[in-house]
Amino acid sequence: MRRCIATGQTGSPEGFVRFVLSPDAVVTPDFSGKLPGRGAWVSASADALGAAVKQRAFARSFKDEAKVPDGLGAQVEAGLAKAALSTLGLGRRRGDVVIGFEKVRAALKDGKVAVLISARDGAADGVRKLQALARDVTQIALFDADELSAALGRDHVVHAAVVGGAAAQRFLRAAARLEGFRAPSGGAH
Repeated sequence: MRRCIATGQTGSPEGFVRFVLSPDAVVTPDFSGKLPGRGAWVSASADALGAAVKQRAFARSFKDEAKVPDGLGAQVEAGLAKAALSTLGLGRRRGDVVIGFEKVRAALKDGKVAVLISARDGAADGVRKLQALARDVTQIALFDADELSAALGRDHVVHAAVVGGAAAQRFLRAAARLEGFRAPSGGAH
């Protein structure tokens, strides 16, 4: 169990972002959870991070001076996005991710899809058609087409789906942490 230094909320580490203090007293996000030093945990949301900065909770938690860099929220969002997309890319190399409207639609019809991923900037018509088939499937719309394309090694990826159970769980954990920093769109999670 972890406790947020800003909100006091407790929960499992998957719902938090760990921060450590660098040797020069700069607050640094620890996405892998492996950096040395005392950790300070903040709920995985932009609001909680903003509250931690405003309340000077990092200095209190580290019991030392703590310099908060400008753009820490953007740095955390970028790191969490990179982690989630990396998980998605690994799933693709393992064969647990299908890409493209037709392949995703076929996988949805076969009942193989655990997570439907639609680009935030994708055509509403195609997204709506796939969402209609994915009534009992977790839907994610946190990434734009360029981000999905880079992670999956294809041009203009708008639709993707995770079909593997373990791969889906890893991706969902990473995406849940990112969701607190990015507003979802299109009614998806």
